[in-house]
Parts: sequence; C-alpha cells; structure tokens
Amino acid sequence: MARNRYDMDEVLEDSFDVRQLKRLGAYVSPYKTKMAGVIVLMLSASAATMLVPIFFQRIMDIYIPNKDMRGIVAVSMLTLAVATFSGIAMRFKIKIMSNVGQNIIHAIRTDIFNHLQELPFSYYDDRPHGKIQVRVVNYVNSLSDLLSNGIVNTITDLCNLIFIILFMLFCDTRLTLVCLCGLPALALVIVFIKKRQRKAWQIQSNKQSNLNAYIAESINGIRVTQSFVRENENNQIFNNLSGNYRKSWMNAILYNFTLGPSVDMISIITTSFIYVLGIRWILAPDATLTVGVLIAFTAYIGRFWAPINTLASFYNSLLTAISYLERIFETIDEPVLVKDAEGATEMPPIKGQVEFKDVCFSYEEGHRILDNINFTAREGETYAFVGPTGAGKSTIVNLISRFYNVDSGQVLIDGTDIATVTIRSLRSQMGVMMQDSFIFSGTIMDNIRYGKLDATDDEVIAAAKTVCAHDFISQMENGYYTEVNERGSRLSAGQRQLISFARALLADPKILILDEATSSIDTETEILLQKGLNELLKGRTSFIIAHRLSTIKNADCIMYVDKGGILERGTHEELVAQEGAYYELYMSQYDFLTQEAAGGQGQMPLKFETAQYTGA
Repeated sequence: MARNRYDMDEVLEDSFDVRQLKRLGAYVSPYKTKMAGVIVLMLSASAATMLVPIFFQRIMDIYIPNKDMRGIVAVSMLTLAVATFSGIAMRFKIKIMSNVGQNIIHAIRTDIFNHLQELPFSYYDDRPHGKIQVRVVNYVNSLSDLLSNGIVNTITDLCNLIFIILFMLFCDTRLTLVCLCGLPALALVIVFIKKRQRKAWQIQSNKQSNLNAYIAESINGIRVTQSFVRENENNQIFNNLSGNYRKSWMNAILYNFTLGPSVDMISIITTSFIYVLGIRWILAPDATLTVGVLIAFTAYIGRFWAPINTLASFYNSLLTAISYLERIFETIDEPVLVKDAEGATEMPPIKGQVEFKDVCFSYEEGHRILDNINFTAREGETYAFVGPTGAGKSTIVNLISRFYNVDSGQVLIDGTDIATVTIRSLRSQMGVMMQDSFIFSGTIMDNIRYGKLDATDDEVIAAAKTVCAHDFISQMENGYYTEVNERGSRLSAGQRQLISFARALLADPKILILDEATSSIDTETEILLQKGLNELLKGRTSFIIAHRLSTIKNADCIMYVDKGGILERGTHEELVAQEGAYYELYMSQYDFLTQEAAGGQGQMPLKFETAQYTGA
C-alpha cells in the first residue's frame, strides 16, 4: 500500500529543527568571501547615504539663511556623488548575489537529484512521483530570493539600523526615544503570528504537493482518462485540489501581509508623535529644536522603518523557506536502503552461475513475498519463471540485480555474495529489460545506446537487428535518428519493447534478465524474435519471465512460482508430464490457442504430444 497519495497530506512538523538552517549554511559557506565583499560595499554605500539628511540640515539651517549658493551647490554635488556610488554598489550587489544565489540553488538541486538516483525502488513505490518532483523544482526554486537577496539584505539592514539609530541620537535623543517606542508593539505582532504563519506555509506546501502529484498522474494516464470518458470526474478532483491549494495560499499570505501593514501603522503612529512633539519644541519659547534638525530626523525616520520593513519581509521569506527546507532535507535524508556495504569490493568478471540460498523477502513487514527460495542457475543456461500474477517472479529477478535487499539468506553469483560487492560493478555486467518499457525523449539511437554510451552506430544497429527492430526503425522518417517523445508515445507498445530489448542486449551482458520481454509483441514478430534470441542466449545465463509459455518452452529449467516458493521445476516436457500446476497453466493456454486457430468451431483433443505444439 502506498505511503502517500495525491489526496493525502504529508505529516506536519510540530517544531522547526534549527539544524536545517545550519545545513543551509553549509551551502552558503563557499561563497562567504563574495558575500562579505558585497556586505562591505553595501554598508559603505549606506553609510554615505546617511550623510544626505545632514546635508539637508545644513542647507536649511546654514546655507539658506546665509544665502550661500556655493555651499548649496557643493552639498548638491556631494548628494549626487553619494547617489551615484549607491547606484553602482547596488548594481554590483544584484549581479554578484544573483550569481551566488543560483549557484547555491544549483548545488541543492544537484544534491537532491543525485540522491534520488540512489534511492531504491521501494522509495518510488511508496510515493506519487509528482510529490517527488515538486521538491526538486518548486521547493528549491522558492529558496532563490532568500539566498540571492535575503541574507545580504538582512545583514546590511541590521547594520544600517544601527547606523540610523546613531545618526538619530546625534540629531536628537528625545525624538529617537519616541521613535523606538514602536518596537515593543512590533515584537508583540511577530510573537502572535510566528507559529501560525509557519503552520500556514506548511499546509500550503502540502496542498501544492498534492496538486502537483495529481497533475503528474493525470498527464501520465491521459489515454486511460479519455478512453473511459473520465474528464468530468477528473476535472472535479482537480478543482477540489486546486481550491484547497488556493485556500491554503490565501491563508498563508494573510499572515505574510499582516506584518508589513503592522510595521507601516506603527511607523505612522510614531512619526505623528514625532511631528507633534517636534513642532511643539520648535515653537517653544526656549526653541530646543531647529527646523533643519526636524527635517533631518524625519528623513531618518523613513530610513529607520525601511530596514525594519525589509527585515519583516525576510522574516516572512524565512518562515516560507523553512517549510520547504524541511521537505528538501527530508528527501536528502531519506536512507539509501540498497547501497554498497562498508568495504564492498568490485565484482569480478561474471561467468554466470547464480545461486539463491534460503532467500526470504517482503515489501512490507509481516507480508512475506518469498519464503526460503533455493535454486542454482548454471552458467550459460536459460531459466524461466512462470506462475500467477503477484507470486514473486519479478521479485526474484529484481533481487539478482539487487534492486532490493533480501530479508534473509544470500544471492550468490559465481560464489560471491552480491551484498558484498559494489552495486555499479554488479549491474554493469547485467542486461535487464523491465516489464515497463520506458523510452526517453531523444533519438532511437540514443535510447538503444542508453546503457552503453561508447557503442558505435554499427553495434546499435546490430543489436536492433537481433531483436527484429531494425526493419520498423529503418522505415521511420529519420531511421535511427528519429526523435521520439518521453515514454515513446509515437511508438507502439511492441516497438517500445523491442527498442528496450535492444538497449539491454547492447551491453553484451553475461547475465540477461527479461521480464515479460515479449508481452506486447505480435505473433509474427515473436517468431522472428525467437530466432535472434536463440543466438543471443548462447553463452549467457538468462532469466526469463513470461506468461506466454511458447516463449520459454526451450528453457533449460522452468520454475513455477506461487505461495512464496518454487512449487515445481524442470524442463517443459518434464513439467507437462507431471500434470501439476504448470501443466494446468500450459493446457489453459493450449485450449485457448487451438480454439482460436479453429475459429471457435472445434477443440483439439486434450491429450496430445507436447512436441506437436510449436507455440503461437
């Protein structure tokens, strides 16, 4: 049973682990020198701009009363120079930090994607692929602004805040204290919304993940949807998911927009008090304040609340990013259950003997699929697995390639326990064709060469000819260089399987695994394919899973798998002679084929010589 579906929310974290920010810091660390340079540059520009209100104060209190035009022009030129320097500094900051931010994003995305490449099949069995994709793309992208601007802006604005307070104190201590009275009120607002805002963004990320998962599933299943006229029902599901996402987004944004207006309101209130008190002190008989000082101070008030507003925005971005960081690092922390053991060695060149010793396996605890499987496959021979759906046939061949770890027992190749060798050295010597014939976007040549990048065109063509794919490929508009779409939507199911078959054979493996390799190939192509397979299987240890028994009649050993074990084993003739489970399966197919051949008009006798039946 899947651990998660598109209509199931992921578990919310009760509290944020600060170690996640420390881990993010590890990605930022390589760029700390560049960031420090940008911070110094921006602080220099900020310090210079702090002088501008002082310039205006001198103009109001000294140069205008004294009608000193040269002083006014000089101060104006200094103001222009400060503005120019500030603009240049901002340009460098944007250029450098955009590059740094995207480099960090690239590093995080690379790490999560590389980790996904190593995760076992069980991880993908348990999750909608859309929920995995949203973490690699959307969640990582959401960190972009935080990393490109947020960190530097925060450090710069904190320093600016200190500068501003010092300049404000220099102008007038009383007005500065009035201005600072608004900070406790702002602290109360932050405390009120902090936990609520983080939870709101967690819920929003869940709803976004659900929506993305359903969209991905719908695209992959569009042919089934249209075949069963499910468009209206699917639209309803989509609307519900999209509506939930919209509702969660609006709720999260509500908290985001609470902080900014709160800062503005506190700023307006404190500024009003400053104007009232400032004018009163200017008009007082003892005139303890000048007009120039009040103008300079009000300029600093705007500068005082601007960085606080920026810090509030950074706080919002940080809370949003935290909900995404939890999911990103959760994926990176997902344990790689199938990995190289400590001290794993390279797999020697494989000869081909495969042995299962008391192998037990289960996908879920308490539901054993294989129970004490024992068999030995000799070098260069062909072994086939048959049995009902879900009996464990594909599981057995997946264990040979170590796509899963066994619960107990051993899988040996040439006497070497495959758990003690590196996965790459093991799988690189095998050819595997899965039941799902996946075709990647690109040319047919690229798809066949996927598992052996150094193969020549002639080698690719030879592999295609062996599996009878050459003829249909040659008839396409650009032959082997014809572009195909993801999942091979331009190809028939049989053509996709033949291309996947050629891909597996091109590696010239010593062990060949074919999982339902001919399930989508028509009868005429299957007969041709058998000719190529007979030559190909020589000198290789091959494992074939097939429901069409005509495909495996010539196998050296056929094993009937059911109820967690191997119930019968032997050659085709031996198993038919036993008249057991394999015989019943074979006869059911024989009856069907003979009736079909006779056009439903008659039925051949049930007893017959097995050699007479050559297969469909």
